[in-house]
Amino acid sequence: MRRRPHGVIEMGWACISCACAGRYEHAPIAPEIPETLIERFYFDAGGNLGWRLSALRTPRETPAPWKIVVITGAPSWAEYWADVLAELPQDREMIVVDRPGFAFSEPLAAVPDIALQARALSPLLETAPGQRLLLVGQSYGGGVATLMAAAEPQKVDSLMLLSAYLGEPGPTAKRLMEMGSRVLTIIPRDLRNAILEVRGQRAYMPAVRLALQRLSLPIHVVHGDHDDFAPIEVAQALAERTIGHGPGVFHLVKGANHFLNDGPTADLLAELERVIALTEVEGHVAQSIAFQPLSQAAETGLRLAS
Repeated sequence: MRRRPHGVIEMGWACISCACAGRYEHAPIAPEIPETLIERFYFDAGGNLGWRLSALRTPRETPAPWKIVVITGAPSWAEYWADVLAELPQDREMIVVDRPGFAFSEPLAAVPDIALQARALSPLLETAPGQRLLLVGQSYGGGVATLMAAAEPQKVDSLMLLSAYLGEPGPTAKRLMEMGSRVLTIIPRDLRNAILEVRGQRAYMPAVRLALQRLSLPIHVVHGDHDDFAPIEVAQALAERTIGHGPGVFHLVKGANHFLNDGPTADLLAELERVIALTEVEGHVAQSIAFQPLSQAAETGLRLAS
């Protein structure tokens, strides 16, 4: 398989080159991966919004016991999960979405309102009879996924916040935001929409914290210990102080940065399986890190997130 762009510089260049070529895909999956492994499909946004949205999925002849729905970060490009989709076991199925305003998904303009995005993406929560659902919110998608789960908790068995970006940038994200804001009018649509989203995200964090307090389903906050985009202490503080009645776990992945989907693929698949296994265990351990006293770093993170 051809090496995909990894890291900020390569992904940014892929976006610019695609804009120059008039393409919507930034790391095309065809002809490398057959449609028997990954297929693109389109669906109508929920809430009668009139948008046509795009996603990638793993086709299965019969519904798998678990359906994994991934709400990606900013910029939102489903094809950067192609390696994970292609290597997913047959007893799992996955959908990775291009969020509104990105790649093949409408509208063309940015949609900074994450509650509106959650409503638009609600059709992804439909499952086959007897099927269970793991909802994954990656980076900026963490807040969107949280509001999706809060709106329809009966449809979600477990929520995983992966490298969650929660209104407070790390040093690399802050630097890129400052640079991008200076050239906002000339950069490609997806990069522009990403900056507009992230700049306005903090206004929606109270709603996200409230949703986490009220949710009673298992919530897993997973973060790489080398993440310099989304501060670890902010994610840990959110897990420790705002996860409500359900079991909540904060898990640090050693050696991982903000982009766990960049690989190794086996490591991310193992994290997904770990969360599914914990969700399946009867009497899932509630006395976890989420309920231990706050560390000094987490106290600092909580103040930042507030």
